[in-house]
Amino acid sequence: MTRTFVDIHVLQTVPPSCINRDDNGSPKTAVFGGVTRARVSSQAWKNAVRRDFQSTLDMSDLGERTRVAADRVAAKIQEIDASIDADTALDLSKAVFAAANIKTDKAEKNSTATKTGYLLFLARKQIERLAELAVVAHNGTALVKKEVKAAFLEDRSIDLALFGRMVAEDPELNVDAACQVSHALSVHPAVNEFDFFTAMDDNPIAEETGAGAGVLGTVEFTSATLYRYATVDMTELEYSLGDEEAALRGLRAFVQSFVMSMPTGKQNTFANRTRPGFVLVEVRRDQSINLVGAFESAIRSDQGVLPEAVERLVQTAAAGDEAFGTAPEAAFFIATENVVGADAIESAEGIATRCTMPELLEELRDVVTSGRGE
Repeated sequence: MTRTFVDIHVLQTVPPSCINRDDNGSPKTAVFGGVTRARVSSQAWKNAVRRDFQSTLDMSDLGERTRVAADRVAAKIQEIDASIDADTALDLSKAVFAAANIKTDKAEKNSTATKTGYLLFLARKQIERLAELAVVAHNGTALVKKEVKAAFLEDRSIDLALFGRMVAEDPELNVDAACQVSHALSVHPAVNEFDFFTAMDDNPIAEETGAGAGVLGTVEFTSATLYRYATVDMTELEYSLGDEEAALRGLRAFVQSFVMSMPTGKQNTFANRTRPGFVLVEVRRDQSINLVGAFESAIRSDQGVLPEAVERLVQTAAAGDEAFGTAPEAAFFIATENVVGADAIESAEGIATRCTMPELLEELRDVVTSGRGE
């Protein structure tokens, strides 16, 4: 069976910012190619993508990742049968999760929530189906473990199929992720800096004479041109969803949200929201390919790095296919000409077709579906 991969490569310049912090509040970094780079974790960008899905997909196509899944099922039980009181609904819900070997408990003292030991990802349709099974059990029919487990695996939401699910107590309930997202790295050396700030008190205390600062502090930041990469296994996505049209909706939403979303850390402080300067999307039938090797040798320039980054990315893509005798089924790019420059765009046109975002989303649908039945 021929597999289909959609690789998304993004070059994006971000001004002074702290969009993804470590446990000390510092912008995350990584050593790559022997130098320190700015880094944004894959988890941070996947969270941004999932949040952006709320504007690109219907809520029925989305799931919930939560520790209070039992409470969510209990609420749905009462929606289905209003005669069931809250305590009974919760007991029924906990019985459903117990049938799937998932423990639920009130973890914290004085907490009213019934929690699982970790975040559990469920499609909204799965929540509804589990509630239906609980109501049937309430009416005298015993829960069947096989049916409960089936409810956890069927009717998957698009985001659940894309990002997957791990259930520690029962690996049978795991869902393999159809997408992979790399950690974003700066294409050049990056240095974290500190901003000393003051916050003024609008109503200063009379005896506290001085400059009038109510708060003094520092915030750490960096700036970078990032290389971002993600890939979608369309074969796995369609298998997981069991629906070609749903898989195509998922691809469209993922590409758009991955390209256009951004983690929101310290956004109010830095107003750092930008759009990518260059996007390359390749549809491949062989394997997914991360092109980060283009930047192992860090770019060093005081004239801007984006044009050279585009040239390197394009050259690495072309050289790799030539060396290994491969080629993408199709390739497209989006570029902001005044930012990346005419020379970089001319190089990109040697391996891909230039288009706009709306055009890219339509082209991808045509290319992905063209390989069916091979």
